[in-house]
Amino acid sequence: MGIIGTIFIGLIVGLLARFLKPGDDSMGWIMTILLGIAGSLVATYGGQALGIYQAGQGAGFIGALVGAVVLLVIYGLLKKK
Repeated sequence: MGIIGTIFIGLIVGLLARFLKPGDDSMGWIMTILLGIAGSLVATYGGQALGIYQAGQGAGFIGALVGAVVLLVIYGLLKKK
């Protein structure tokens, strides 16, 4: 897909994850993009470990969104402490 496409999809996934998870997640554009990209990676490797995805198969848009929301929840828990 290329680096520009990855950044764009990461931005969209990060924005949607921040919208879906209640609470104040104060982060900038770059952190939102990184959140979306990391959510996709978490969903891909987690899905492969659970047998949902085959090796070499990436997570879809919904999987990336779920992974990003999970990362936001973990971030919120760590930020409280």
